[in-house]
Amino acid sequence: MQVAILMIHVAIAIALVVLILLQQGKGAEAGAAFGGGASQTVFGSRGSGGFLSKFTALLAAAFFATSLTLAWFASQAGDAPEAGIPDSRLIEQQNSVPTLDDEGSSMDNAAPVLEGSDE
Repeated sequence: MQVAILMIHVAIAIALVVLILLQQGKGAEAGAAFGGGASQTVFGSRGSGGFLSKFTALLAAAFFATSLTLAWFASQAGDAPEAGIPDSRLIEQQNSVPTLDDEGSSMDNAAPVLEGSDE
């Protein structure tokens, strides 16, 4: 479920970037006010401002909703041991468990003795 929401979140983010880059700036409306031929466009005489603005607002709301949902999933997964950063008690337990490397380092740099050798 979390992976599906993350995929939707990324798709919405890409769509938002594309829609924002498609929109015209405020200075582009000055030419249309003097008869720039805006009535011949696909989106009508008002231009694409109304459609793109509403669609951008819709995608922004969806991006916000998916962000909150992913944040909720992340907060719920904080109790699980697979969450990423281990608890300090777990780190202390792992450090207190002796390993093979610990036994070799406590021998004061003595040379290893092989079985069956004359030493």
